[in-house]
Amino acid sequence: MSIWWSLHLRREPASVPLARRLLLGTMETAGVDPDICYDLSVALSEACANAVEHGGDATTEDYRVTAFIDGDTCRIEVTDSGPGFRPGPAPRRSPVDRTPAPVPTPTQAPAYAEDGRGLFLIEALTDHVHYRNRTGRRGAVVSFDKILKWREGAALPMAS
Repeated sequence: MSIWWSLHLRREPASVPLARRLLLGTMETAGVDPDICYDLSVALSEACANAVEHGGDATTEDYRVTAFIDGDTCRIEVTDSGPGFRPGPAPRRSPVDRTPAPVPTPTQAPAYAEDGRGLFLIEALTDHVHYRNRTGRRGAVVSFDKILKWREGAALPMAS
């Protein structure tokens, strides 16, 4: 048995806890271990917060969250309509610079930075992370996977 859901959310801060609660409710109902639920909910919150903050301009009002639980793996994708990622190192940009953000690398957020840690948290809390631009359209896709552990007597593994 597998579970799949997708949300189209407005690019506003109130959408982040909505996506997180839906993911947590789904995983708890399926019987996923609470520590895994927590890790994925934090990773999802960070990805959604990035989509809200960086995922578009005044004409793009939404982003999409898709979650797949299949077997012992959960994959989450957050897709926005912003400028996407550009290759190469991250130069310092002014707040009015609208060029695409660079593809994230672990050397970009120094310890004293007040922001920029979301992608690092996603990488630390999940098993595999992939950043890419949307094909043929503006926007970025952040996808991440985590191997699931189950509570004893969990519903989803027994349904397989």
